[in-house]
This record gives sequence, C-alpha cells and structure tokens, in this order.
Amino acid sequence: MKTINVILSGGVGSRLWPLSRKSRPKQYLPIFEGETLFQKTAKRNLAFSDEVLVVGNKENYLLSRKDLKRSGISAYREVIEACPRNTAAAITFAALVSEPEDILLVTPSDQLIEEGEAYEMAVNRGLELAKQGFIVTFGLRPTRPETGYGYIEAFGEDVKAFREKPDKITAQSFLDQGNFYWNSGIFCFQAGVFLDELAKFEPNVYLRSFMAKKEMKEHMLPEELSLEIPSISVDYAVMERTEKIKVVPSSFHWSDMGSFESIYDYLIETGHPTDDFGNMVIGSELHTEFTGLSNTILIHTEDAILVLQKENAQEVKQIYERLVKEKPDLV
Repeated sequence: MKTINVILSGGVGSRLWPLSRKSRPKQYLPIFEGETLFQKTAKRNLAFSDEVLVVGNKENYLLSRKDLKRSGISAYREVIEACPRNTAAAITFAALVSEPEDILLVTPSDQLIEEGEAYEMAVNRGLELAKQGFIVTFGLRPTRPETGYGYIEAFGEDVKAFREKPDKITAQSFLDQGNFYWNSGIFCFQAGVFLDELAKFEPNVYLRSFMAKKEMKEHMLPEELSLEIPSISVDYAVMERTEKIKVVPSSFHWSDMGSFESIYDYLIETGHPTDDFGNMVIGSELHTEFTGLSNTILIHTEDAILVLQKENAQEVKQIYERLVKEKPDLV
C-alpha cells in the first residue's frame, strides 16, 4: 500500500482571464511569493506521499514538468489527457494506473493552502479513514457567506448532502446553521474502492476510461477513445451517490484562487498596494489613478485589459466564454 499524491492540473482558470490563458493556466502563474500554485501543491504534500502522480493534459504537461523541476521533484509519474473530460475521468485514470490498495490523495493544483498543524491533522485523518475503506472529502469551515463554492452538509464526519453554489441568502443560512462546509475538492481513498463505486454508478465512465487507458502510450492517452468518455464531475459521478462517503471537517486556511476576489484578498495580505478606496492594479507598473471608484481591479497584460468591481469577480467566466467564440486568440 502506497500513498500517492494525485495532482489534477487540467483546469484553465477561466475566471482569471486575462492573467490565466489556455497556454498558461492559473496554476502556473508565479505570483504567489515567487512560486506557482502547482509548485506549492506538489511541495506541500510530499510529507504525506510516497509518490507523485500528475494528471494533466497535452496543452500544459510541459509546464507541470518545469514546475516539478523547479521544486526539486525529479521522481513522478504522469497521465496526459488528450482532451479535457472533467474530474471523474481524470481521477479514474489515476486510479487505473495505481494498485487497488494504494491510497490516492487527490489535490487540485490551483488551490492556496496554509501548511501547518491544521492541514497535517486533516490529511492524516483522511488517510486513516481511507485505510478503513471510506471515500473521503475535506470540508472547510466557512468564514463568510461565499456564493462561489459548493457546500457539504454534515453531522460530524457523516455527509448528509452536497449542495450546489448557493445565492447570498442561502449561503448566509448555511453559515448560521454551523454544519455546512465549503467543498474543497480534495479527496482521499483507496484506488480500488473508488473504481468499484464508479463502476456501480457510472459504468460508462469506468469502461470508456479503462479502454482509453489500455491504449495509453508514453503517458499520453488517445484522443479518439478519450472523446467517448462522458464529461462529468467526480462529485456527481461518485461523491454525491456513494454510501462510503466521509468528510473531514477542517479548519486550515484554504482558497481555490478561483476568482479575482480571491487574488485581490491574497495580494492585500502580501502587501500589494491599493489606493485609499481599495482600488488595485495587477500586471502593470504604470502610474494609475482611479476616480469615483472603489474596490475596483485593473488587470493589465500585453494584449488585454480587464476592469472589474471586486464583487463581480465571478462574472469574468462569462467574458471568457464569449471570447472563446468571438476572439479565441485571446484565450
């Protein structure tokens, strides 16, 4: 039995356009104290793992390799997806290239997590539950009525329900009730247990992924077979349906860095300048003045400028989706 840190690195970070692009998604941006989120993820989990397994895609695997080299990690395995098929397939590939008894600690590569005792305690408890045959997710105690995260309703370590991203009123009610947690997207389980549950609930995902994995050459999955895999999330495929689910209520500092609101808050903590009204410039050294505005973020790149109110950060994804159709060279 080995413990394998499975790093999921296939996301594009659409809500962080124009900083994040298909050619350089948010997990590879070196704006976190000189490191990338991918680097921080890989280094953070070395203490808990016997092996590193990166599940990425053909667009960014070279970026992963560079970050691993910069982090001093030379021993790792890869699964390179030919096309994005969502988290259920990505995790299935990791399980298929592992031994059934191996424990997979599945971590997205684009989260900012504060290392320390709280994180260590949570991961160790997750590993303990995984050894007992449970499928484990990690829930973060909410600190605000966040509408950008999914939630887990729980009693102790027992999961009652998964909840989609709520509106503001519902998020406040979750916070008030005290037994709702942010869904971190971090999981822990034995590879064989996960595959058994997947085959029960989504046999087509299991079968199509298995067939694609059989034809994998030099870590690269075949595109034609991959396109036949249903594109669904692991939450829907397994987590929301299995009776083997457990949650580890956790209190470590966590952010999915999924919006400019998160980036703004992080940069404030690290001393990035703002004016007296909370306005911030990212990506430019040009002298910039704001008038009549507050909590506004100006993001500058060599080919695009984005200006937004911090509170509207979730709407950037809509801009990205429009640009995919109208100006694909900008994404």
